[in-house]
Amino acid sequence: MNKREIGSKTAKGGFANEKSICMKFNNWQEDKVAQDWLKIMGYSIDTLSSVKAIQIPTRIKKSDLREFEIDEKEYNELIRFKKSDAQIRIMIKVGGILRIENLSLKKANSNADYNQVDKRTVDDYKEMWRFDNDISLWLRLFTGELNPKSHSNLLDTQKLRDERRLFIDEMPKEIQDKILDFFKTNRIMIVSDILKGRGGLSADWMLVTRYHIDENTTTWTLKDINTAMNFFGGGDIVVSPKGSIYIGKITVQRKGGTPDPNKLQFKIKPCDLFKLENYGS
Repeated sequence: MNKREIGSKTAKGGFANEKSICMKFNNWQEDKVAQDWLKIMGYSIDTLSSVKAIQIPTRIKKSDLREFEIDEKEYNELIRFKKSDAQIRIMIKVGGILRIENLSLKKANSNADYNQVDKRTVDDYKEMWRFDNDISLWLRLFTGELNPKSHSNLLDTQKLRDERRLFIDEMPKEIQDKILDFFKTNRIMIVSDILKGRGGLSADWMLVTRYHIDENTTTWTLKDINTAMNFFGGGDIVVSPKGSIYIGKITVQRKGGTPDPNKLQFKIKPCDLFKLENYGS
């Protein structure tokens, strides 16, 4: 079986969380699903000498870096650019050579709900992506960090849908175009940062799992991160019908709710990845 033949599969039992997936990898010699994952990653099972999977916590102390094979010099970048979603680090020995694969897990509902892949303040994104003060101002109005009432001189006299914030389509046309042009020009960097991350714990693979409670089965699909980025990040960059932004299949919107109501967030529908099957294989 090669990775083109595997695609997505359904297996008995529930394993849609980080701990259970680590257990499957660590039981690779007996677990057929884990063997499928390793084959997709390009490994021949009979050449492997060991596989060790560990769950990456949301917060990592400097004292724990050695456990994750991370250089202390990388720590600041790691903390800043590590993905907030769960990751699994897989250490594989082949003929005495250690190879490391970082896996980003997306747990999906069968109704294809959205999954947040990144959220930060506008200032954090400004520092990362170097957009100018003009874009920063309007994105902060978009998230509600700045109240439109305090910047009424910038707006037309139209009635806003929500007096607490602006929607993209309520901004002057030249500002809408400027924001969209920024995302278009910097698409590769932006999509990479929100799905792959940077540094020693950037994701190499995306695993989407969907648990079917009535049947006690889990459907899964595993794709290399470049395929996932091309799939979710490809397509038009436009203002959405609800006044947010689409970057292909990625939605850019105000976080809302609690906590962090005024942050900018990026969302995907993980279940869409099941549509790929052999895409990019």
